[in-house]
Amino acid sequence: MILLGFSFWNTAVAVLTVSLGGLILYIAYRKLLQYMGKGQPVADQYCVLYPLEVSPAKGVIEIYYTSEHPKEVIVELLDQHFSLLKEIDRRHCEVGGTIVRYDTNSVDDGAYFYRLRTANQQTMKKMVVKNH
Repeated sequence: MILLGFSFWNTAVAVLTVSLGGLILYIAYRKLLQYMGKGQPVADQYCVLYPLEVSPAKGVIEIYYTSEHPKEVIVELLDQHFSLLKEIDRRHCEVGGTIVRYDTNSVDDGAYFYRLRTANQQTMKKMVVKNH
């Protein structure tokens, strides 16, 4: 295909130049993503806290989390202003899943948070308690 007023060689050089420029931009973009990804946390060093299976929470609830490495884990109950109400559980958990049971009848109906803390992380989930 020869464009009007352009020779075959001019067209070929233009196509190759655009292709080379696109390739250079793609490589630069990949390098930038690789550079920005340095220092990202390794996911297997952290626990995963799962949401409750029932909503709103009523009676005895099961708080479930998993860990890829043995570590000291603290599960706490917070009010809607993120103030600590109670330490629900503290244990040295092993690899795999752990279920912590908590009776919500000991608190009033309303919004709460349950928090999982370790030496290198802190994560929380919201729950609504409605016993009455």
